Amino acid sequence: MPTDLPIRCSCGTLRGAVRGVSPSRGNRVTCYCGDCQSFAHFLGRAGEILDPRGGTDIFQTSPARVAFTQGRERLAAMRLTPRGLLRWYADCCKSPVGNTAITRELPFVGLICLGFDAASRDAALGPVRGHVNVKAAKPDAEGRRLRASGELRSIGRFARLVLLARLRGDQKASPFFDARTAEPSVTPRVLAEEELREIVCRRDAF
Repeated sequence: MPTDLPIRCSCGTLRGAVRGVSPSRGNRVTCYCGDCQSFAHFLGRAGEILDPRGGTDIFQTSPARVAFTQGRERLAAMRLTPRGLLRWYADCCKSPVGNTAITRELPFVGLICLGFDAASRDAALGPVRGHVNVKAAKPDAEGRRLRASGELRSIGRFARLVLLARLRGDQKASPFFDARTAEPSVTPRVLAEEELREIVCRRDAF
């Protein structure tokens, strides 16, 4: 049954909700890509965000389901590179929010599940249904690599999610983009090459 799931940053300044969610209205995956790992290190919260293999628990859904009700002025955005995804966070306490495409015309948001209460999160979103980008996952203590699980099905669910959101016109109701100009609602910070190298070094040594 669809439910509203509260979102909050660690210090409670930024608050909101993702509305009307259920396992069938989104796609919950663990992403192991290097960029998601780098974002966690940029925030200085890799130990909280990443699992032991470097994975980030993400719920992909329509951005039109997300509404911020408090502390909207603390919402910030960054890009690891000039061509990278927009990665959103609360600048008050460096809590992750999620990632979006660089244009609102691709209506999705990958919400990082750290911002949800664990008990209500699992009941509302269901279990993780796919492990993606596992080539960048850390090996276990015995050096074994992680195998992909549900990756193709997750890609299919993601494509369907975006298509349905486009057909509904959800791109016009994204809180991450200005409704009038279609530009990001805040100017994203793009990392300098030297700063990115330092983050990658921390990521690879983690």
